[in-house]
Amino acid sequence: MSNYIQDIRSKVGHMPIILNSVAGAIVNDHQEILLQERTDTKNWSLPGGYMEYGESFLETLKREMKEDSGLEVEVVDMLGTFEQGFITYPNGDQAQVIGRLYLVEAAGGQLLQKPTDETLSLKYFPFDDLPPLLNQQNMDMIKATAKHFHEKI
Repeated sequence: MSNYIQDIRSKVGHMPIILNSVAGAIVNDHQEILLQERTDTKNWSLPGGYMEYGESFLETLKREMKEDSGLEVEVVDMLGTFEQGFITYPNGDQAQVIGRLYLVEAAGGQLLQKPTDETLSLKYFPFDDLPPLLNQQNMDMIKATAKHFHEKI
């Protein structure tokens, strides 16, 4: 299957589009959340990504978590849908991202040990000591995860 987003971008250029995405929140025993250092923007976000045409949210979640973190995951809970994720990428592409957040746990695989096309590194962070994030939507998702664990940011 071709890359759906690249196909759309070839037709509309950098104009704002609406995209659906998923993110997976993994929290360790120390109440720290796993974040991905991104290759495109050099900041941090929850592992996850955009739906390809024909995928479900859960199919996208499992594919993206494996690509971004190296982990196979199982869903523990759906923590919410976030509709106000506005972003302009370094190449000028603009999008409003509608993101669904899932609390997940590792069910196989292992954390990536070297950089990939999308991930520079992975690290667990305390909820109250986060690195520079991709956007406000990621902060909102992390806050929702913290609230689930009764943590304060």
